[in-house]
Amino acid sequence: MLAIRLPVVDTRRCQLLGLAGSTALAAGGATAGALPVREALAPGSGRASFGLVGVYFGLVLLIAGWALLGRAVRGPEPPVRRTLMLTLCLWAAPLVLAPPLFSRDVYSYLAQGAMVEARMDVYAYGPSHLGGPLPAEVAPLWQHTPAPYGPVFLALASAIADVSRAEVTSGVFGMRIVALLGVALMALCLPALARHCGADPAAALWLGALNPLVLLHLVGGAHNDAVMLGLLGAGLVAALGRWPVLGAVLVTLAALVKAPAALGLAAVAVLWTRRRFGRKGAQAQAVLGVLAVSAATTVVTTALTGTGYGWISALDTPVSPENWSLTSSLGRMTHRLLEGAGSGLAPLAAPAWHLTGLAATALAILLVWRRHRLRRPLYALGLSLIAVALLGPAIRPWYVLWGMFLIAAAGPDRSVRRAVAAGSSALALAVLPSGFAPDGRQLALATAGGLLAVLTLWCACLAARRGRTASAVAGSTI
Repeated sequence: MLAIRLPVVDTRRCQLLGLAGSTALAAGGATAGALPVREALAPGSGRASFGLVGVYFGLVLLIAGWALLGRAVRGPEPPVRRTLMLTLCLWAAPLVLAPPLFSRDVYSYLAQGAMVEARMDVYAYGPSHLGGPLPAEVAPLWQHTPAPYGPVFLALASAIADVSRAEVTSGVFGMRIVALLGVALMALCLPALARHCGADPAAALWLGALNPLVLLHLVGGAHNDAVMLGLLGAGLVAALGRWPVLGAVLVTLAALVKAPAALGLAAVAVLWTRRRFGRKGAQAQAVLGVLAVSAATTVVTTALTGTGYGWISALDTPVSPENWSLTSSLGRMTHRLLEGAGSGLAPLAAPAWHLTGLAATALAILLVWRRHRLRRPLYALGLSLIAVALLGPAIRPWYVLWGMFLIAAAGPDRSVRRAVAAGSSALALAVLPSGFAPDGRQLALATAGGLLAVLTLWCACLAARRGRTASAVAGSTI
């Protein structure tokens, strides 16, 4: 059988295309992003409309540059790790200086940090209890909601609030620096995780760190998921090596940022059991060891931060009425049907679907671990986190990164990676840069920006093709 030689993709062109996209995205976000209240423009204003077009123009260019770079990674001359790291820095740089994008959560982080600094109980009160101008920056749904985050993240947020004196601009920049450190740790861990799982480290970096969702939501949105994933990745690298105890500590710290990372303790237990293979009671000893280390880490961390254990009860945060998760959407549909039928059961529709989603999540996790725990524990963990994100009562595009990060390093074949890449591209287009639900006019503007980018790319491809044809004709006549 003849081998098909794929054309060599110019990595520099991929870098420049993605950089042009992230620059346009950041520039558009300056008027259409999740701006502070005092700087926000009316959505119908000309500058905000132009910015929205610019954001989606840049977003499509960024996705195109990322997809083209994926071809280079799979090609005959793939870029080296250093080149991919440089590409990540290039694409992230414009977003570092942009206002918050696609969410207002960073303002919640800053307000919660200021509450901790002021010795207020963030697990009993929402940011509105803080007083002053900062709570006005928080989205209305979360102004009266206790923090669902663990003591590790609240300690970081408190430090940023203290250094910035809760001033919005410097505080947002500080929270973004924290998120960037998390992304950097993710990028450092991915090649090591991929090598342990028998995957291509370059492909893992491309899918798990250069992913548009990482750039948009972990860098642009400054979400604390970056810190959670960075610590989770570091813990798994340690557990895959010779330090399962350190792995359990780091994964526990990740869970003390956001609770879903606690599933990583199951992977650490499996990896610990592997190291003790053949010894009597190895599995039970590994499980007990992980639980003991995790409990000790939790107690010590909570004592040092002084925030208490209220985050456990605060995990049941409210779900926005327009949330488009599967169970919430089914709950709204069922509510309307029952209400139309005059049934008194209509108020129970959403809670019933949420409970069904939790049961389905537990079942999915059980089935995944039964099948993959021995040979592919990291892949099982990635699939489990995807199930938590997709079947939970609330979903945001960045939630899917919990599982994508691990699937990038541990996915068993190219079809899985292709599906993850396609899903990433679709979800990157799912949220407006302001973080609010769109109306018809904003959807039209976003679509126009995307179509303009597609037209620009098409014209560039035609020009390049004509240039190659002219060069070939000129060469044949010499």
